[in-house]
Amino acid sequence: MNWNKNNNDNNPWGPGGNNPWGGNNSNNMDFEDSFKKAKERFGKFRVGGPRNISILILLAILVWLASGFYRVEPDEQGIELLFGKWNGSTTNPGLHYFFPTPIGKTITPKVEEIRKINIGFRTASDLGYSAASNAERDVDRESLMLTGDQNIADVRFTVLYKIKDAGNFLFKLRNPETTVKDMSESVMREVVGQRDLQFLLTEGRQEVEQVVRNQLQDILDSYESGILVQSIQLQSVDPPDQVIDAFDEVQRARQDKERLVNEANTYLNKIVPNARGEAAKLVESARAYKEQVVKQAEGVAQNFVDVYNSYKGAEDVTKRRIYLETLREVLEGKNKIILDDSGNGQGVVPYLPLNELKNRNTN
Repeated sequence: MNWNKNNNDNNPWGPGGNNPWGGNNSNNMDFEDSFKKAKERFGKFRVGGPRNISILILLAILVWLASGFYRVEPDEQGIELLFGKWNGSTTNPGLHYFFPTPIGKTITPKVEEIRKINIGFRTASDLGYSAASNAERDVDRESLMLTGDQNIADVRFTVLYKIKDAGNFLFKLRNPETTVKDMSESVMREVVGQRDLQFLLTEGRQEVEQVVRNQLQDILDSYESGILVQSIQLQSVDPPDQVIDAFDEVQRARQDKERLVNEANTYLNKIVPNARGEAAKLVESARAYKEQVVKQAEGVAQNFVDVYNSYKGAEDVTKRRIYLETLREVLEGKNKIILDDSGNGQGVVPYLPLNELKNRNTN
């Protein structure tokens, strides 16, 4: 029943305003009119209407298409799968778009994380223990290797690698970690088998690490594994435990040998220079003597030539000079007695004081 402001007689509260909500009758009519109009307007928007269903479908499609946006972090690579199959490409860090689910799917694995594989031994983390534990177990079937000189070496090493191409890593290898482990062990056995045990124990560590890394990387690249080998770290290279005592004895013998060789080389380095010095001294003395003798012989020969030339120029004078020089050499420094043999026939016997001359020579 409607009441209006002109029909006060029909008001159940009577004229004058016995309305329990207060106010007059005109305010009640305004409220009812507003409520009616709002109901009419709301009734026009019905879920079951064709227009409203289209709007909802459109919104749902927009939300579904927007779900195709995905973000790749700096340490990740994006992998796009179309109906579950990899499309063959990887996306770099940043915001990208691909078909949303269920048509497409994206995977963003971490590629900067350094992964580690221990070969020849297992650490606490490999065995499932806490990181604080020092538990370690040897794996002889992986570590024992034959060297080039037919010895056995216990080689334990670690392979450090990371993902270079996430797509190849996930879809080109069935089990990447197992592949890396098996290939690393195979390459290490080949390299160790080409070198002597003594070389591996001493100066060959860095060379072996570098050669194994290069060969392993070549093999993984040929498999299109999408793996980058960071480094090969040799943890230990030792003889087997069964022969360690004999090996230590051999090492001590080699050390003694090296010590004796070094002492002999020291003595050699001391004696040889001295001997070379003496030899050089003798050679120089011989050369000096040679020069002296040669010069003297040349002088004597030149003197003879000069005398001969003088003789050829004045034979009489030269003969007399030679005669006088010879007499001087013969008679010089001796007691001489000169007898005059002219005698004039007087028959005088000359007196020779031989005793006095003998005593004079003795004194």
